Amino acid sequence: MRVLGIDCGSEITGYAVVEQSAQGALACVAFGAIRLSPREPLPLRLRKVLGELGKVIELHAPAKVAIEDVFYAANAKSALKLGHVRGVAMLAAATYDLEVTEYAPLAIKSAVVGYGRAEKSQVQQMVMRLLNLPALPEPPDVADALAIAICDLHTSATLHRQRTSGHGTV
Repeated sequence: MRVLGIDCGSEITGYAVVEQSAQGALACVAFGAIRLSPREPLPLRLRKVLGELGKVIELHAPAKVAIEDVFYAANAKSALKLGHVRGVAMLAAATYDLEVTEYAPLAIKSAVVGYGRAEKSQVQQMVMRLLNLPALPEPPDVADALAIAICDLHTSATLHRQRTSGHGTV
């Protein structure tokens, strides 16, 4: 299974493609950051996010997309900008007929670090270990995107095990 994790942001949107083998081994396929200039008009920034995510989807062919659910913004304007980027990320997935799953930040951190209130540096360290990366993924938005993809893969594997273990029992 191959998942595209997206950490939406109004200035930096991190993305990561992570694959899990049938044996459960995780592998990083690709990751990066879409950097947006606050000086550009919002429609141009959104077009850039859509175009870049489209390229990633076409190049790496993920089976699904996972994004972080909105949890908190400093103010209403920040929340609206983040919402626009999240909408574009969902649109990119829908354009390629990919399912989108949303995860709360606490769930992502719990799945990756084992503690829902982990610091960004702890997420970076654990992602580096889980994926055997040679260095910490930078910027932190990329580490978050990797964590989102790992969370989805772990969650999907758990749900699959629950479904298959429930078959044949009365």
